[in-house]
Amino acid sequence: MVSSIFSSLIGILILSIPCYSEKAPYSTFAMDAKSAPEVVFVDYIVIGGGTSGCALAATLSQGSTVLLLERGGLPYGNPNITNITGFAKNLADTSPSSPAQLFISTDGVFNHRARVLGGGSAINAGFFSRASTGYVKRMGWNQKVVNESYDWVEKKVAFRPQIKQWQSAVRSGLVEVGVKPYNGFTYEHLFGTKVGGSIFDPQGHRHTAADLLEYANPAKISVYLYATVEQIMFKTGGGKKPRAYGVRFQDSEGNTHLAYLNEGPMNEVLLSAGALGSPQMLMLSGIGPAEQLKAHGIYVLVDQPMVGMGMSDNPMNAIFVPSPKPVEVSLIQVVGITGFKSYIEAASGPLQLDWMRSMARDFSRIANKTMDPFKVPSAKAIPGFNPHFLHSPMQAGLILEKVAGPYSTGFLELKSKNPNENPIVTFNYFKDPRDLQRCVQGMRTIAEVIESMSFSNFRYPFTTAQALMDTMLTFPLNLRPRHLSSSFSLEQFCIDTVMTIWHYHGGCQVGKVVDKDYRVLGVDGLRVIDGSTFIYSPGTNPQATVMMLGRYMGQKILSDRLAG
Repeated sequence: MVSSIFSSLIGILILSIPCYSEKAPYSTFAMDAKSAPEVVFVDYIVIGGGTSGCALAATLSQGSTVLLLERGGLPYGNPNITNITGFAKNLADTSPSSPAQLFISTDGVFNHRARVLGGGSAINAGFFSRASTGYVKRMGWNQKVVNESYDWVEKKVAFRPQIKQWQSAVRSGLVEVGVKPYNGFTYEHLFGTKVGGSIFDPQGHRHTAADLLEYANPAKISVYLYATVEQIMFKTGGGKKPRAYGVRFQDSEGNTHLAYLNEGPMNEVLLSAGALGSPQMLMLSGIGPAEQLKAHGIYVLVDQPMVGMGMSDNPMNAIFVPSPKPVEVSLIQVVGITGFKSYIEAASGPLQLDWMRSMARDFSRIANKTMDPFKVPSAKAIPGFNPHFLHSPMQAGLILEKVAGPYSTGFLELKSKNPNENPIVTFNYFKDPRDLQRCVQGMRTIAEVIESMSFSNFRYPFTTAQALMDTMLTFPLNLRPRHLSSSFSLEQFCIDTVMTIWHYHGGCQVGKVVDKDYRVLGVDGLRVIDGSTFIYSPGTNPQATVMMLGRYMGQKILSDRLAG
């Protein structure tokens, strides 16, 4: 009954949406926060213009006034964001204004936090795939509204990729080694091998969650860029729970601005700052583990020890495969969804290892650590491979596996009271042996694909998967130590060469920090709506579901408002 009422109210809401919008880059409502007034009043304040926040703000503006605050700039006009060929360069940018803010977990793994309108969808590898129906059921979502929300997102940002030679060989190799059935092109999460969607269009141009703001009502939304939120403000007293009533934010010149909610019980602050930013902002606002907050001189509004807990990052391990034949520039397009809960994916294109080592040195310097080992891969390991290619662009690809889930969890802690400074994060990769076993099975499957007949045209003659894995051990993949046993132990190989696939989540989990409607426990007028609420990562890539969640919850919030 509740489900049908929700759907009916959504239908009424959709019929009432005005038929006008504005195309990116939104010159009438997206502006630098330096031009923001000292004080502004709205119905909803959305903190974070990322993968969820853009969808959420666009939806809410169809029925209420909305302020969207984003600490980065626009994704448009930056070729490293908008073109598929700029993917690696974007991640290698360590400048203070980089859209991909580098952080290194205490596990010694390089990672990135988006700092741009569109969030992670502006810096990722672009794969677009829905969550499984089982995941939707476990989350308690309405499947019909979920499907409609996915459709809404896909009309703006999702495309069917053009499968060329490398991706085709990986697809055929997966089927050959038993990752069946072949499901063709689909957005659905189905066991077997499939071609998924991409946010890169056929011309190689990226479409991000920022494009979803084309659905927004320009008259009811304001987007302030380079706006760093310092704190959520709460009213206290009268024997009631603290209630969020506004936020304090700074522009790029350090000027302070205040955003207040209009009077009314339905108006809310909505936190969509991501798996690092959302738990960090709760803590900076006084909601978190009391002892940690006191150590930083933060007033404890609500002692909530679960804020920052349950941090997970899906481990990624990979094999780099030099190709004797030209390969296309491709990011993730094909996936093997195995029965043992490991996802096999691939990418390809010209790669210059000198540049790769230089990037890793920059990362190492920022971390004030030394890479070990830090040497040129041995050309002897790859028969027929010309070592000259180590110093010039080569044709190559990467076949990777992502551990589903994962089971292993860690935690997040404040480093300082500065919202611009990334918190300290520990993911505890492979702490749970079930994750390690999934990695081992995934790497075995990759080895079988590399040595399959379907893939033979893209493998140097007499090259073995083991030789390629030995070469991986010499690459500057992370800051973790190498062990001699990793040459013959897949378990140790997984541990030593683990990387991120940027699907980290947790820190504000449902049932622990927020309720099933994403309201923060212990306070009123505040919700968290983003990937920080997830216990497990949805599907092969979470971005489709995070965008969907912004749309889904935006509709639910408006339907509740309409119902009074």
